Amino acid sequence: MSVEINKSGVLTGKVAVVTGASRGIGEAIAYRYAQEGAKVIVSARTVEDGDHALPGSINSVVKRIRDAGGEAHAVRADLAVAEHRVNLIEEATSTFGSVDILVNNAAMTYFIPVTGFTDKRFRLMMEVQVYAPFHLAQLVLPSMIEKQSGWIVNISSHAALHPVKDSGGRGGTVYGMCKAALERFTTGLASEVYTQNISVNAISPGLVATPGVVHHKLITNDTPEERITPVEHMAEACLRLAYGDAQDLTGKITYASDMLKDYSLTPAALIA
Repeated sequence: MSVEINKSGVLTGKVAVVTGASRGIGEAIAYRYAQEGAKVIVSARTVEDGDHALPGSINSVVKRIRDAGGEAHAVRADLAVAEHRVNLIEEATSTFGSVDILVNNAAMTYFIPVTGFTDKRFRLMMEVQVYAPFHLAQLVLPSMIEKQSGWIVNISSHAALHPVKDSGGRGGTVYGMCKAALERFTTGLASEVYTQNISVNAISPGLVATPGVVHHKLITNDTPEERITPVEHMAEACLRLAYGDAQDLTGKITYASDMLKDYSLTPAALIA
């Protein structure tokens, strides 16, 4: 089925930056935003197919969007590097204009018990999953405040919730710390910029069969199908968090399934 770009979509004229968009959830969000008319900055470390062990690249995502009639631009960024974060927003602005929507999706994850977690890996995860969203928000907020309009979507996880004490944890303590910090940042920032008509929300996808999830063996052949969330569901939920009355839809710590139910959303097919 051919998926077309809606030139009069709900995001027409908006500039969206999506991090971690070479594959998985970020890729799906980039497609869905483009389908609704957004000009999308597709960012990740993987520029070309084959540059990473996992499939996907920012150039291939941009090509699919352009081939469908949308507007997109690829920016390589290692979000562990401050200069890359600055360049990402500067290039987005110089290419399409000031950023209206920021989706903090990129992640660097190690599932290792605390006793074996190295300082280097701990700092890298905190830098990419906590400080990078904070810094990128700082970089886009001045123009959002000037326009009195903006949308920030932080991609979280059920891992932010406190685990059952005898669950074993599977080495996800640091990952959970990062996501819990991201959610507290979300509600705090939402409160700070509420009067500026800027929406800030965090959303968790459930268990999506992305290349990264499969790589970390979070989904196996034994995983019940009903536990797996189609990536289209997450993309549709994230679209709904990027338009409408910002003051009516902000400060939420929500889930893809709840967004679909609460807003009666029907997930659209994505660019293939």
